This record gives sequence, C-alpha cells and structure tokens, in this order.
Amino acid sequence: MSKKKLDTKTLDLILEKMVDTVGISKSEIFRIGEQCRKDHMTLSDELKEMKELVKKTIEEGDKLEIQSRFSRKRLSEVSKHFKDFSEEEVRDAYEKAHQLQMEYSINQQTEKQLRDRRDEIERRLIGLSETIERAEHLISQITVVMNYLTSDLKQVGEMLEDAKMKQDFGLKIIAAQEEERKRVSREIHDGPAQMMANVMMRSDLIERVYREKGGGDAIKEIRDLKKMVRSALYEVRRIIYDLRPMALDDLGLVPTLKKYLQTTEEYHKKIKITFANLKGEKRLPGNYEVALFRLIQESVQNAIKHANPREIQVKMEIEKAKVTVVIKDDGIGFDLSQKKKDSFGLIGMRERVELLEGQLSIDSNIGKGTVILIQIPINL
Repeated sequence: MSKKKLDTKTLDLILEKMVDTVGISKSEIFRIGEQCRKDHMTLSDELKEMKELVKKTIEEGDKLEIQSRFSRKRLSEVSKHFKDFSEEEVRDAYEKAHQLQMEYSINQQTEKQLRDRRDEIERRLIGLSETIERAEHLISQITVVMNYLTSDLKQVGEMLEDAKMKQDFGLKIIAAQEEERKRVSREIHDGPAQMMANVMMRSDLIERVYREKGGGDAIKEIRDLKKMVRSALYEVRRIIYDLRPMALDDLGLVPTLKKYLQTTEEYHKKIKITFANLKGEKRLPGNYEVALFRLIQESVQNAIKHANPREIQVKMEIEKAKVTVVIKDDGIGFDLSQKKKDSFGLIGMRERVELLEGQLSIDSNIGKGTVILIQIPINL
C-alpha cells in the first residue's frame, strides 16, 4: 500500500514538472502567434498602401509615356525642319523631350520597386499566415496535453487504481472536451469573428465613401454596418446559449427548452421544430434538468447535422415516477446495424442516461427518419 502511495506522489511530481514545462512552451508559442498577428495586420495595411501607390504610378507612367511620345514626335519634326525653327525652339524641344524621357524612366524604376515591395509583402503575409496557423494548431495540441495532465488525470487518479482504466477514461474526457472546443471555435470563427472582420473592412469603406461620395452614401453604409454588428451579437448570444442557457437555473427545463428550440428553428429557417409538453411545467432537480436539456439538445443537433430533416418534433411528459422524452425527425435516417466512427455523441447520450438509471432507445430506417425515446426514473 505504501509503495502505491509513493508511486502516486512521484507521478504527481513528474506531472507538475511536465505541466510547468508545457505551460511555458504554450506561452512562448502564444506570444509568437500574437506577434505574427500584429505583423500580419501591419503588413496588410502596408500592402493596401502599396497597391494604391502601384496603381497611381502606373497611371502617371501612362500619362508620361503619351507626353514623351508627343515630345519625341515634336523633336523629330524640329530636327527634320531645323531651318524653320529658332535655336531657342530647338533647344526647348530637345530639353522637354529629354526631361519627359527622364521622368518616364524614373517612373518605370519606381513602379518596379513598388511592385517588388508589393510582391515581397504578399510573400511575407503568406508566411505569417502559415506561422499563425501552425501556432494555433500547436496551442490546441498543447491545451489537450495540459487538460490531460492538470485536470482529467488528477481528478480521477485517486478513484481509478488501474492504469489502463485511468488512461481510457481520461482520453474519453479529453476527446469530448476537445470536440466541444472545436465546435465552439468553428462557430465563433465562421460567425462572429468573420462578421467582425467584415465590420473592419466596411468601416474602412465608409471612410472612403464619405470622402468620395459624401455623407448620404456613407450613412447607407453605416446602416448596413449596424445590421452586420446586430447579426454578430445574435451569433454570440446563440453560442453562449448553446454552451449553458442561464434560463435553465432560473426558469426551469420546460421554458428553457421552448426558447432553445424556438431559437434553433429561427436559425435553421428551413426546418420546422415543434415542442409539446404533455403534463405541465414541473421543476425537476438541477442535475436532471441539465441532463435532459443536454440529451434533447444533442438529439436535435444530430438531426440537423446528419439527417437533413424538414421537421423535428420534441415531446416531453413529466410524471411522478419518470420523465419521458420523444425526439422524432423526418430526415434521411440511418442503418442501426452499422456503427459510425463519429458516433461519440450517441455514446455520450447513452452514458448520460445510464448515469440517471434510465433507458435510451433509437429507432431509425434509411429514408424513414429517426425516433429517439428517453425514459428517466424520478421521484417527485
């Protein structure tokens, strides 16, 4: 027994050193990524300016080329009919042609330098983007390791004596957490983050419109900008709501479900989602309300992602001895006999139901939709 305790303490010391080392590495990579982001923004601004300069230089070069061509033609005429022009006129024609040729030559050199600088900036931006992407990937991997070392293994280490059980359980927790983080990260990147980037671009556009077209057109752009900000705010609220609806603690399961399903239907406009509570709005113990909400949420999201349904029906009945929930969709269905690699969501649902000593049954056929039945015993 003492041997086991000694080994546990030794393992904890090793884990602490590993956590410190990994944490320092994560901070360094984060700083590198942030510096690359700042450099990327600075270079992006410089690239915009450089493109404008190239454009202006080309336009000036076109004008100089035309003027130079006319001056050379004039000089040729003067040279050809030398006796018909005074010395001053000949000298003036020559100097003007020479001056324009010099200006055009300088313009061409300037254009080449600007183009070279523009191309260099674009290459650097590509390199910085790749570095930022690699840094984000490394931070994501390090976060998994940190969670594994600091949270999951330490919390379950005392309960799980067998090393294999500890590893399997820890990895399953990490996989679930990382999957959720990926989902939230993807939603933020594709939703609010993209919208905020567009807001930045539109704000630059408003300044340009105001300078070039006046206040009227700028106000129109500002109205469009307000719509984009409002949409981004809606996306942020929806993501927060998906993570943990605050109304669940205050109002209870039934009102929260109604609001969640209504919001989901508004977001997925092509899918009709109906909710029926067959027996009142009784409050349940907190752990039951959270579990049932997550089970229904997972079922509805699975249907939306994989079943391509036109309608999803959710029915719930709260009785004294049990809670019954039915989630039905008219989507493409699936073959229950074939196990999918990405069916971790269903595994998690089964485990959650089993923790509450309930039952979960799934009935589905290809082309005929899916019905999920959840029954949880409870004493009210």
